[in-house]
Amino acid sequence: MDISRVDLNLLVYLDVLLRERNVTKAANHLGITQPAMSNGLRRLRDVFGDPLLVRTSEGMTATERARELQPLVRSILSDIEQAVQEKTPFSAMDSQRVFRIMASDYAESCLMPRVLRRIRQEAPHVTLDVLTPSDVSFLDVEQGRLDMAINRFDKIPQSFHQKTLWIEYFACLMNARNPILREPFTLDTYLDASHIWVSKTGFGVGVGVNPKDVQRLGWVDEALSRMGRKRQISVFTRHYQVAMLLAEQHDLVATLPTRAAWLQKDNPNLVVKVPPFEIPPFELKMAWSPLLQHNADHQWLRKLIAEVAEEVDAEFAPFGAQFESADIPQVYHSER
Repeated sequence: MDISRVDLNLLVYLDVLLRERNVTKAANHLGITQPAMSNGLRRLRDVFGDPLLVRTSEGMTATERARELQPLVRSILSDIEQAVQEKTPFSAMDSQRVFRIMASDYAESCLMPRVLRRIRQEAPHVTLDVLTPSDVSFLDVEQGRLDMAINRFDKIPQSFHQKTLWIEYFACLMNARNPILREPFTLDTYLDASHIWVSKTGFGVGVGVNPKDVQRLGWVDEALSRMGRKRQISVFTRHYQVAMLLAEQHDLVATLPTRAAWLQKDNPNLVVKVPPFEIPPFELKMAWSPLLQHNADHQWLRKLIAEVAEEVDAEFAPFGAQFESADIPQVYHSER
């Protein structure tokens, strides 16, 4: 292929088409007519010798070749945007920027108060808009409408940049007068208790939980299932603060990430115990769009969040050491 004969604007067309999977929406996004976008798609098919998008019962579906091209095209356009973008230093003290961050309830409780404190100190005019996982989608992140997603992710689109903030284990939180504490805290006494289930980590609008669907209940119940055991769940909630409140007020056990339990370490009404079985740890990550990778404002935000996470990690370490299992391989901090 003679690259000099290729209109590089077609890469912009392809990038938007593969995000929207709809010719009309892609045309509206770029402010061009639908016939012009259809013509662009035809030219792209000629260039790559592939249909790229095929109409199916579910709408326009990307071909295998198109899925291979998507992260490459996004990376190329991101590099071009960096090259032509005017380099203006970020002044935190003067900035009036609004940063939109999606944070799970767990991350919002354990990390965001300290992030806000640092922002108020360094950038007093910056506004922080914290959204829940149900408020946004991966597309919002990809298109830069959301500055950051902070969560534990099963999968992250390949084009996203990401950084591990910390590794998290699990702890059991219960009322200091819970009857199960009269005996040694074993797997049998754990299973004899009634439990609080808490989780909401994915993107999109949530739905009700089926207590019989172990595969969708998460880490704790999957770990029990592998041993052929099952706990009795009495309450399902999506909020860690609610789970901790319920554990304090009732004879229920909440199995939570250790940093969430750490928030209650000075509460005389609650007891924190090491789970009597192994639950694999997870990574809390921040993820962002390649569109924002080279943005000076965003680089400042990422650095601030990473520094705050390191501070939390260091302060938490003496408490958290008791929950780390020597039998589970350590997961190392990663970034891409």
